[in-house]
Amino acid sequence: MNLQTIALFPLHTVLFPGGPLLLRVFETRYLDMIRRSLKGEQDFGIIQIQTGSEGETASIYSTGTIARIVDWSQGDDGILGIVVHGGDRFRVLQAETLPDGLNVGRVNVLDEDPGTLVPVEYALMAEVLEKILNSLEEQYASVSRDMRNAGWVANRLAELLPLDMVDKQKCLEIAEPLTRLRQLQGMIRETRADDE
Repeated sequence: MNLQTIALFPLHTVLFPGGPLLLRVFETRYLDMIRRSLKGEQDFGIIQIQTGSEGETASIYSTGTIARIVDWSQGDDGILGIVVHGGDRFRVLQAETLPDGLNVGRVNVLDEDPGTLVPVEYALMAEVLEKILNSLEEQYASVSRDMRNAGWVANRLAELLPLDMVDKQKCLEIAEPLTRLRQLQGMIRETRADDE
């Protein structure tokens, strides 16, 4: 086990390993969290809210992703904008809210996806992903592409496809990349069947 204590940033979104996420931060507790992260003092993780609202006490899922700040800027409105890339996934073992309202968790950092190649039966999914990414060049300019890696392809599809957040969370929780691709393929088929 790779145990760490990290700050938790509960949101109504899912961050996948290797993927980008733009955040606007204005609450003092999260500004302090970002400051500590930029100084290298403490990592933080993005974790999806299961029930409740941002800014309030909320129930969270048990699996999230460590966030790495890659860019930041201060807006004219005083709100901090940051771009993070997803690092390793983690599983929350214990969580608590500090007196300042910041959530922290004792987490087990999960292993990276193995470098599994995209099998031929999923090659079309990788081709579709490449077309999607080419249309989103600006948003994904800072993201290294690995179109042959099954885990990378599955993560990008899960974050970009119009899936509901529960399905995105299910994909994040699947440890094995080919199983994740198979799950996504089933979700795509269900969506197409619903549209017909």
